[in-house]
Amino acid sequence: MIKLINCNKKNYLNILTKFLDLRRSGKKTENKVISKILKDIKNNKNKSLLKYEKKFSKNSQIKPNIKQIDKAIKSLDPKIKRAIDFSYKRILKFHAAQKTKDIFYIDSFNNKIEYKYVPIQSVGIYVPANLPSTLLMNAIPAKIAGVKRIVLANPKNNGKLNPAVLYAAKKLGISEIYSMGGAQAIGSLAYIQKVNKIVGPGNVFVAGAKRQVFGDVGIEGMIAGPSEITVLADSKTNLNEVTTSMIGQAEHDSNSQCILITKDLNLIKKFKKDLELKLKEIPRKSIATKSIKSNGLVLKVYNDKQIIDIINEIAPEHLEINVGNYKKYKDKIFNAGSICIGKYSPMALSDYAVGTNHVLPTNSSAKFSSGLNLSEFYKKISLITLSKKGVEKIGEYATHLAEYEELKGHALSIKSRIRRNNIG
Repeated sequence: MIKLINCNKKNYLNILTKFLDLRRSGKKTENKVISKILKDIKNNKNKSLLKYEKKFSKNSQIKPNIKQIDKAIKSLDPKIKRAIDFSYKRILKFHAAQKTKDIFYIDSFNNKIEYKYVPIQSVGIYVPANLPSTLLMNAIPAKIAGVKRIVLANPKNNGKLNPAVLYAAKKLGISEIYSMGGAQAIGSLAYIQKVNKIVGPGNVFVAGAKRQVFGDVGIEGMIAGPSEITVLADSKTNLNEVTTSMIGQAEHDSNSQCILITKDLNLIKKFKKDLELKLKEIPRKSIATKSIKSNGLVLKVYNDKQIIDIINEIAPEHLEINVGNYKKYKDKIFNAGSICIGKYSPMALSDYAVGTNHVLPTNSSAKFSSGLNLSEFYKKISLITLSKKGVEKIGEYATHLAEYEELKGHALSIKSRIRRNNIG
């Protein structure tokens, strides 16, 4: 069922990269469908949005009214409310520690140079159907940063509003709520609600749509697509912990990816058998099975260098280092969205209530980007106030560079601010 790469050949990294590229590249047909949807919504607005919602979700009401929202929230199990409240506090506390400070600098010429953090004015948050945790992860840092307008896009689940997502929205003070999903939701946020930035994870259509609207609006500095996990295990790792972590990620989406890395051949043999048994026990077994068959992978490695090189090449969204001596690995791993260390740190727990963010880079974008954080909700603006002496002193060197670059207008602009023009 699950593919195996034996790293006893010199070209094992090339084999791994080719395997990863099959999923990274996506399908051209999907991109064409996304482009068509986005173009249609950009041109025809609500008419096209409703058309695609009816087609893909059998949904004919885009904006739920207050009575419908309140009724849904009242139906929510109190223990789920308490769980959301608990998670809210932990996420809020951790992200509040990320607050930034403006920079104010005065040099020896009395020039004042500032770097100011300004909140983005409006943000659209995409939340998959039944994931209140995702709303908390996206909206809490936005609120801390001071975003004034937050728009929620949350598809209906079997034609129904999700009470947990709506309860979280109410707790966060979000009142602009739309029942819409997929590429059409991203198109709506960009071209109908016209937010400044869109954040939030989703399937291949959501991730693809976000890539295509980038430039018209902002998106996170990462690709938050179908989920991934890489598990590093050894001969002492509990088999049940390995299998459940892999399945826990596979059940997200048929395009999710689960990878096991280990030196222990015996663990691999046991894992394969255990995987088939445990897949039969979960409600989303068809999704998880498809994910494992299409994108799942086991890597049999032979030394620590191979482990480190492989993890840094995969650049997984989530990494579990579930081995006895994790210290020899953790400081050598540079490419990962989130690292869960030790047997008591299941990745699944970080999806909810640890406090760290679960919106993380996928498709190897952890090589150049980070998980969602407060910085995503700020713009940074430089403020420059030069003194008379400052423009003269700095202008001398700047003018030389401007003239070297053959930008005479730049040089003239600088010289126009200097009364005694002795620059030569």
